[in-house]
Amino acid sequence: MTLNYIWIAFFVIAFLVALVKLIFFGDTEIFSKLVNGTFDNAELGFKLALFLTGIMSLWMGIMRIGEKGGMVRTIYWLIAPLFTRLFPSLPPGHPAFAPMVMNISANMLGLDNAATPLGLKAMDELQKSNENPDTASDAQIMFLVLNTSGLTLIPTSILAIRAEMGITDITAVFLPILIATFFSTLAGLIFVAIRQRINLIHPIVLMYLLSMITVVAGMIYFFLSLDNEAMKTASSIISNLILLSIILSFILMAAFRKVNVYESFVEGAKEGFQVAIKIIPFLIAILVAIGLMRDSGALGYLTEGIKYLVSAVSSSLDTRWVDTLTVAFMKPLSGSGARGAMVEVMETFNAPLPEGQESLQSYLANIMQGSTETTFYVLAVYFGSVGIKRTRYAVVAGLFADLVGVIAALIIGYLLFSPPGT
Repeated sequence: MTLNYIWIAFFVIAFLVALVKLIFFGDTEIFSKLVNGTFDNAELGFKLALFLTGIMSLWMGIMRIGEKGGMVRTIYWLIAPLFTRLFPSLPPGHPAFAPMVMNISANMLGLDNAATPLGLKAMDELQKSNENPDTASDAQIMFLVLNTSGLTLIPTSILAIRAEMGITDITAVFLPILIATFFSTLAGLIFVAIRQRINLIHPIVLMYLLSMITVVAGMIYFFLSLDNEAMKTASSIISNLILLSIILSFILMAAFRKVNVYESFVEGAKEGFQVAIKIIPFLIAILVAIGLMRDSGALGYLTEGIKYLVSAVSSSLDTRWVDTLTVAFMKPLSGSGARGAMVEVMETFNAPLPEGQESLQSYLANIMQGSTETTFYVLAVYFGSVGIKRTRYAVVAGLFADLVGVIAALIIGYLLFSPPGT
């Protein structure tokens, strides 16, 4: 419902701003610009969704190979000791663990839409152990926050959009997104653990957390030791190596277990096609709305106002990050909305550059888009599916993780893609 009001507000605000421009500033072309922009953005939304169909089908096919070949089960056994301590109210081997792992795995692979059915299954299993059916349980809140904080290993849809828009180095944001989502997930986990009095200093939990922190800290140290161009090159090489290694490991394990890899891939790809087609209306709707806000000038007035306030604090502060705030504003509300905002930033700020090159705003918007999942969407769909009415502190915990993810995305983006003095 929140997105509904925002969508209507975008149209109303754009119309009113355009009307003011016509009456007070004599801009006779403004309404023509809005109409043409509406058609152009609708066409862009369809083209992007069509391109995403192939990428989504690919990764859904790989995911199905992982399910049938046992890779998903292997991942579960690797993290089972951690889960039993993060969800102390659930007995070992609880039916919710398997779909939770698959849901988190799908999110890690950037298949946010594909993860939804798995998340709904997990929430249904958790509801069966909920003593107060209309109130979110501790386990349900923990799962929701881990889901919305969105640790991302492969930002599939972002890489697909970058490729479609002609970006030369499509994997440059791969590791920055991984690092940003790690901080988001860690923040959400700590927040919920404090509220639920979960002991995060248990030796097993510490082992997992310290291992992850060590890996991420090592990545940060390594990349900070490189110059700007070397950072981009290393990120591209490592990202592509990880991507291909994951695909190969899924296929080889399935083949070892005598699974028909080809048929499994086709089965999953068919499901991926259906999922991708479903997002077309949402992508078109939000691209048109955001396009109206930008073409009318309303979005420019908002960002310029924030830039003015930032500059008033210190004239030396870089304000380019303000241009990406639409992504941050939309991310907790709608995944497709944030995706549309990201595309709008890329279209606007990459246009003046030579083909294939990328602006800082584009980098920041991409990292921000991948830094978290969609808090309000996940909360409404997951809790609504099982009749939860009292969400307790789930919203606050999810939004806190979102905030940390956005801040981390901005810091990492500036460190990697904005050379000193620019």
